[in-house]
Amino acid sequence: MRVLFAPDKFRGTLTAEEAARALARGWLRVRPDDEADEIPMADGGEGTLEALVVALGGERRAATVTGPLGAPVEAAFGLVPGPDGPAGVVEMALASGLALIPDQRRDPRRTTTRGTGELILAACRAGARSVIVCIGGSGTNDGGAGMAQALGFRLLDASGDELPPGGAALASLDRVDPQGRARELEGVAFVVAIDVDNPLTGPAGASAVYGPQKGLRAKDVPVLDGALRRLADVVRRDLGVDAAERPGAGAAGGVGFGMMAFLGADVRPGIDVVMDATRFDDRLAGAGAVLTGEGKFDHQSFRGKTVGAVLEAAARHGVPAAVVAGRAEADAGEVPVLTLIDVGGKLRAFEDAAEVVSEAAARLAARGDWP
Repeated sequence: MRVLFAPDKFRGTLTAEEAARALARGWLRVRPDDEADEIPMADGGEGTLEALVVALGGERRAATVTGPLGAPVEAAFGLVPGPDGPAGVVEMALASGLALIPDQRRDPRRTTTRGTGELILAACRAGARSVIVCIGGSGTNDGGAGMAQALGFRLLDASGDELPPGGAALASLDRVDPQGRARELEGVAFVVAIDVDNPLTGPAGASAVYGPQKGLRAKDVPVLDGALRRLADVVRRDLGVDAAERPGAGAAGGVGFGMMAFLGADVRPGIDVVMDATRFDDRLAGAGAVLTGEGKFDHQSFRGKTVGAVLEAAARHGVPAAVVAGRAEADAGEVPVLTLIDVGGKLRAFEDAAEVVSEAAARLAARGDWP
């Protein structure tokens, strides 16, 4: 029997690749004649670069880019096989992520997405004919302005000077000059992978909903909201793109908007991007079972996340599925759910997660009533 092992990462303990390998190892201990198909998964947020590079046999390339506070950071982008040639994979969190900013310096009025733009440009210069940009985990709120500047767009104030970094500076935006747009972008198709549908501005927009999570003070929310509104107005006038109300425009501090406005990107749920890239449905067809998993299985798992999407796909194909999770706070109906805490105890679940994941998979393989 061919069995798919398609987990997300177990945050803080295992990458998706390590989890897939551990699941397969445990299963094959009990059923060594079965065929293991390991598909590390992600939902478009942190870990997507690694998952796609591993699943598609691509490569990581190092790059030094501008971090969210302006200092250089070491990041990476991926090159993977695509339908029309090499595809680039950019994970925004590696260049402009909240985790790169010390707690005491978190201020989305000033943080920049320039490094994300530099990674996009590096992928294009490396020969990518399409680029997937995964925008989870951002520490910015500049509407993709810094990204656009890195790609050659000029964002100018009334004196003709380039705007400084950060979302607050957009209040002074007078015009956008696209003439310097990098030639390497020509002919490249862009996809932005998201897991939210917020508009750019307003009470459900980037500043109001996500700004406080990144350190924005309540009194500054209207300031940044107005600055992003100014960006949208100028982009509509100068570039002819009206994207502020499109679903996902407010994702990652407005980078969803910036990707649509400056790069003409298609916006897609991150898990759909990953499933398409890994040909998940094709690999699921004819499989005898599929095991998925993540660190915490809860109601959010069914809202555009890996485990919920895998279970839905398995149900469509009539393939038995099971979940292995660090801990579980949700019910999956008739789908078996094993937790690492139940299998190995709380201490081993964290200190020896790979082996406990293997033990959980072995228990599933030995069950007489599943699959």
